[in-house]
Amino acid sequence: MGMDRMAALQGFSAQVLGHDRFAVTPASADASFRRYFRLRGDGQTWIVMDAPPDKEKLEPFVRIATKLEEIGLNVPGIIGCDFTQGFCVLTDLGERPYLNELQAGTVERLYGDALGALVVLQTGTFLDPEFLPPYSRDMLLAEMELFRAWYLGRHLGIRLSDQESAMLSSAFASLADAALQQPQVWVHRDFHSRNLMIDPRHNPGILDFQDAVRGPITYDLVSLLRDCYVAWPRDQVVDWVKGYCALSRESGLHGLEDEACFVEWFDRMGVQRHLKVAGIFARLHHRDGKSGYLADLPLTLRYLEEATALYADLRPLHEFLLALPRP
Repeated sequence: MGMDRMAALQGFSAQVLGHDRFAVTPASADASFRRYFRLRGDGQTWIVMDAPPDKEKLEPFVRIATKLEEIGLNVPGIIGCDFTQGFCVLTDLGERPYLNELQAGTVERLYGDALGALVVLQTGTFLDPEFLPPYSRDMLLAEMELFRAWYLGRHLGIRLSDQESAMLSSAFASLADAALQQPQVWVHRDFHSRNLMIDPRHNPGILDFQDAVRGPITYDLVSLLRDCYVAWPRDQVVDWVKGYCALSRESGLHGLEDEACFVEWFDRMGVQRHLKVAGIFARLHHRDGKSGYLADLPLTLRYLEEATALYADLRPLHEFLLALPRP
């Protein structure tokens, strides 16, 4: 960050808070161009989002944050925004991501809170179905193409045969079909252990929702329960998925009568998401110079191998994945 930008950020923050008695430290950077800084002063803390206007739009974040707060979710409160400069001062949801505190003894309670919040998010769809853009077929397919281009092509340097290419295209099409068959609800799109914060008063605090869409009911469930940063045994995951199916039904979400079908939707959605994620992790390394995510590739690939083994039509993809060189 240039000195000018930092000075502008400090100046704007002082204007919003009405004083400049604070120290600025980096809070986190995500995989986009957005960065976050923590202001500390007078025994209080705040967060400033830095979203360079030529790279990232602030409007979706503010619009969605306002809506999620209205339906009762714990998201950062907006204290002041400058859309022209790309700064936003927010309330601070703390420094305790789920990832650091998920263990056998805490997971039921923490995931229970997260699944409760997810039902609130998904039932919010009924209040304003057109609020978010649809998770379209084109978008689902474009995400899976990241696997072909960045993971297979750029990362592994593989040249696909015509037959392999056709097999991939066919698998991508059927995974997109499965996603579009599901009830379409509000989807956070990154509902996992790095974006959920432990909050003793109102758990969880929810971050990073600016890319939300209206899409498949199992998508956020996959992000949470098949997290790219922490893994649980399949039996336990399937129990949680079935429990969520029942909870959603009781909350008035429709099209969830068939539990086995819901589990299959979840598995197929996981394949779609993890193909995308493997592509993104490779792209972050090769294009953006962010190599830390390569350490998370093995788990993502393991999920892909496990889920593609479960369904006959995904077996060709399963065999293809098993034959790939290990990174």
